[in-house]
Amino acid sequence: MRVFFKRLYVRIWLAVVLAVAVLTLLVGWAWRATAEPPLREVVVRNVAGEVIGKGRVLAKRMPDAASDQDEDDEPGPPRRGRFGAGPEATVQMSDGQTLHMHMPRPPGTPWRAPFGFFWTLGLVAVAVALAIYPIVRRLTRRLEALQVGVERWGNGDLSARMPAGGDDEVGFLAQRFNRAAEQIEGLMKTSDALLASQKSLLANASHELRSPLTRIRMGLELMGSTPGQAAKDEITRNIAELDQLIDEILLASRLDAQEANMGTVEPVDLVGLCAEECARSHATLDVDATTVVVPGVAKLLRRAVRNLLENARRYADGETTVVLRQSGSEAVLQVNDCGPGVPPALAERIFEPFYRLPGASERDGGVGLGLALVKSIAQRHGGSVRCSNRAGGGACFELRLPLQR
Repeated sequence: MRVFFKRLYVRIWLAVVLAVAVLTLLVGWAWRATAEPPLREVVVRNVAGEVIGKGRVLAKRMPDAASDQDEDDEPGPPRRGRFGAGPEATVQMSDGQTLHMHMPRPPGTPWRAPFGFFWTLGLVAVAVALAIYPIVRRLTRRLEALQVGVERWGNGDLSARMPAGGDDEVGFLAQRFNRAAEQIEGLMKTSDALLASQKSLLANASHELRSPLTRIRMGLELMGSTPGQAAKDEITRNIAELDQLIDEILLASRLDAQEANMGTVEPVDLVGLCAEECARSHATLDVDATTVVVPGVAKLLRRAVRNLLENARRYADGETTVVLRQSGSEAVLQVNDCGPGVPPALAERIFEPFYRLPGASERDGGVGLGLALVKSIAQRHGGSVRCSNRAGGGACFELRLPLQR
């Protein structure tokens, strides 16, 4: 029973019924307080206004459930007199006669309450209770559905959503909860993906770091007391590879952390940037505009262009061509090489960290982070990168970035 009265809809329902009952009592009390007092005395006068007789109203004796209560009688159920319903009085005339007066009332209707005010109060209370219950129950049923959904979500089911029907406060609360739940679910998925990416990065980095360190250790052991130039060059190359690997791992970790500050975003002219990188890599630049400006971090965009050019130089046999143009609201940068191309089934996998194409060796250089960094940099700038094969042979890496507005 205590659990039943703890229900919200029961409390609201009882509160409404009690409020209506109290209001009915107050109205009834005010009505009875302002009503005319009951008849007590009867005075008979002649045409001249002289008193010719006096008497008192007789008390009623027999209950009558079918008659009405007179507005001038005592409170309580209506009663029958000697001659029927209505006030009766005995009047003593001045000439000594005694008269019996009876003022009959019309018969009561079936719609009149036979027991007066309290009977009416009971009918009103029952009617209000029956009418208010389905309304209150419908409202609280939505609250209970909201409670069940919140409990599911709190127990770990982040896909739980609330029924958002209705334009009232309950519907507004359900919509707000669903929006917050979607944001939290997205953050949790992003966090899980970031954690998995960090674990994969650390696992692959530990393997890749071990290779140059092993080669350096072996080189030092083989150098002896009189190291040759070839051994020095090999150690220098491995140290440079190790330094580049550490730099790329650190940059990849910072790009994975969305809250990390990568630098100042400013307008960057891709024409000048690509011209400098092409001159450094001895590549050909083809531009169809004098300026192509994009918002971004200059050092990151330069790193992306340089990684694409180094990847083309590493796997291409001939000349590398860079094409820069504008397409709608985007800047399109294409790096074309004359290499063997990329198998279509691996066109997406080559952008994964530490992934190398089958047949590639460590002597070719690179550890599989260059293209992964290009993809991360493009995504941080609101762009994209993809790989396709050219019709005449070779691969085409296309970097798209939004133009400066």
